[in-house]
Amino acid sequence: MPRMASLTLALCATMVSSALGQSSLHDQIDALIEAKAAGPLAAQTSDAEFLRRVYLDFAGRIPSLEESPAFLADADAAKREKLVDKLLASDEYAKRMSQVFHVMLLERLGDHKEWQKYLQDSFAANKPWDVMAREMLNPSAENEATRGAALFFSKRLENYGQNPVDVPGMVRDVGRLFMGIDVQCCQCHDHLFVDDYKQEYYQGLFAFVGQATLRQESFPAIAEKPLAKKVEFMSVFVKEPKKVGPYLPGLKEIEIPVYANGEEWEIKPDPKTKNPGKLKFSTLKILSEQLPSPDNQLFKKNIANRLWWLLLGRGLVQPLDMQHAGNAPSHPELLELLANEFAAHKFDMKWLLREIALSKTYQRGSQAADDAAAEAPRESYRVALEKPLSSEQLLASMIAATGESARAKPDELQERFAKAFANPPREPEVEFSPTVKAALFYLNDSVVLGWLKPAPGNLAARLFETKENGKLAEEMYLSILTRLPGEDEKKDVVDYLAKHAANRETAIRNLLWSLLASNEFCMNH
Repeated sequence: MPRMASLTLALCATMVSSALGQSSLHDQIDALIEAKAAGPLAAQTSDAEFLRRVYLDFAGRIPSLEESPAFLADADAAKREKLVDKLLASDEYAKRMSQVFHVMLLERLGDHKEWQKYLQDSFAANKPWDVMAREMLNPSAENEATRGAALFFSKRLENYGQNPVDVPGMVRDVGRLFMGIDVQCCQCHDHLFVDDYKQEYYQGLFAFVGQATLRQESFPAIAEKPLAKKVEFMSVFVKEPKKVGPYLPGLKEIEIPVYANGEEWEIKPDPKTKNPGKLKFSTLKILSEQLPSPDNQLFKKNIANRLWWLLLGRGLVQPLDMQHAGNAPSHPELLELLANEFAAHKFDMKWLLREIALSKTYQRGSQAADDAAAEAPRESYRVALEKPLSSEQLLASMIAATGESARAKPDELQERFAKAFANPPREPEVEFSPTVKAALFYLNDSVVLGWLKPAPGNLAARLFETKENGKLAEEMYLSILTRLPGEDEKKDVVDYLAKHAANRETAIRNLLWSLLASNEFCMNH
């Protein structure tokens, strides 16, 4: 029996491998997921669930009352693919991705209009990810179009109170966010629990970025000091002096050239004009060439894993910044495939996101096929995983649901929503973290409660004018949850309104609030 099982698995692997070489990436994704499913898969999601999911992922909001019925009534078999293409081509896509990468890369440390412009323009132009990474790792203050990219470093070079600049945190973030490795614990010794992470990794990365300094400009800007010698270090456990030059895991250490005093500058610094000068040997320039390379396995696997997490709700490697042999991907072949194909397509993010969105894996329903599927491990992707909405998605979706687009000012309200729903600075927003603060915001915020009062053109006003309570229930559910109510839900609404007919406006507001505060609205299913 064991021999037969082995032969069966080998045959399956051969069939999958053969299929991979002849099909689109989204078909290859499904073949690899299904090959390891080890149990029943949930059915494909309903049109309503898909519609809400894809709008939240690519437009950052739920669909409007006008957009939902048109899609749901469309009988075109290719309508899902067409909707994905439409959203990827929209201005809302660039805004959504700007929000995603702002939160991912800055982790709520701060913001700047030049950084936002840089992100928005980059995603609108579908700038390749390796180019964006290069611009962030070696930002140019002279290039107005890309100088906002310096905020990645400049925010981390600021002083907070009486604390010194957190250079170790900056080193850690370059490793975490661009290569998916957290080498913070390697500053003083080899990692105690991750055999792959060596002290040389941290110190070699420090040699690349430790010379960066903050420039005092009206826009994000950094300067760079010369690196004249290798970084000296010693493990707190093994008292053996060591030293290393600029070095990335898996690559060769960079030799540091020797210059006579003053000769290290291609353009010397000028204090009068505040020109920081230009080095002949720039470690940031070399970092920007070596790290975001199609040959760098850590770089391309990290971004492929993060884009998969963005759409599927869980990384193939989880936590996202712990790539190492002891934390193997749930689907190693799939991560390898995504990373290599992404690099082969010149790090085209729209292309990769489109392929993932067209897969049956992405379009799987969140309703389990049976009890066995309901208990399936999250890493099997047999059932669609629920994802919490970000504070940005919540704000945009509340505005869309309540019909307040004409009156609401998202840019002014975003900080208000972030304080209630976002994680504290430096805390990655990966998992759902409900808080009392968020619950109190729903209960008491004057802006949110104001959207529930009838005003020209908003949902509350339309519902107040709707005399037939069954139709009222349908419009309310479609507007807020992007689906029609079930018969029991419809009856509950009708009965509640009949019971509170004397105070109909308050009753409608209560119903609106209950749906907006529901778990169904606050999660992407």
